[in-house]
Amino acid sequence: MTNSTIRTAIFPVAGLGTRFLPATKATPKELLPVIDTPLIQYAIDEARDAGVERMIFVSHPSKEAIERHVRQDAELSATLKERGKVKIADKLDDAALDEDEHEIVFVMQDEPLGLGHAVNCARDHVLPGAVAVILPDDLIMGETGCLSEMAEAYAKTDAGHMVATMDVPREKVSSYGVLAPTRTEGPLTFARGMVEKPDPADAPSTKAVVGRYILDACIFDALAVQGPGSGGEIQLTDAIAAGIEKVGLVGFEFSGERFDCGSKQGMLAATLTLAARDKDYAEVLSEFCDKLDLRPAA
Repeated sequence: MTNSTIRTAIFPVAGLGTRFLPATKATPKELLPVIDTPLIQYAIDEARDAGVERMIFVSHPSKEAIERHVRQDAELSATLKERGKVKIADKLDDAALDEDEHEIVFVMQDEPLGLGHAVNCARDHVLPGAVAVILPDDLIMGETGCLSEMAEAYAKTDAGHMVATMDVPREKVSSYGVLAPTRTEGPLTFARGMVEKPDPADAPSTKAVVGRYILDACIFDALAVQGPGSGGEIQLTDAIAAGIEKVGLVGFEFSGERFDCGSKQGMLAATLTLAARDKDYAEVLSEFCDKLDLRPAA
């Protein structure tokens, strides 16, 4: 675990997951698994590894299953152990948040008014200091968690707002917020601004922002007065941009591999990547590749 000054993490999980319907009609998209681990679990584990103390889940009343997953279920654990399924019970206990070690807060976002609105719903519950925002849809796999890497870098920079970034092909920048850089120092890109979903011809760079943020506490003052932006929603990127002159903005290029699990293609890519790394699935993948004649030539 990293010794981190980032004490609070916010998880915006109120979205309806329409791209995965009908699977998400009764199951929150954050509980969809990559093999056997729900997306939200990867996000929780990343926050735990980064030393976060309080986890705030901005959810929706229809998604109570997320809270059931997050919290310990002593009755289920006891039942499994009584039936001799001790390893499974221990796995569930390890996945759940221990409320003796981490504070858990659930707040509701009743209307889909944007990511900025979701983050602002958590303002009354954050601990002092900068806050992290983790979007579970963005699964980032690496030896070190993305938030741990960011927290370490954040402690060494004067910028108040830090966003995770990755280089994308110019023709794809219109799907992202993009930094307007001033200079680059190793994995850090200092920026004078950020443009939301620019036309490729007008994009100031190919440094795309993905779903990890460490934000100065002043973000809540900006969100309190932030009007609707793109799509008629309160955009977090607009509030970040409003504070650049005051606290500064830096992008951080993480070492892991990012999968957009808000899309079916990204979920499939993440599942195949994890399966390819696990010998338990080698036979299945080999047979599948044989059927499609995808095995590389000897």
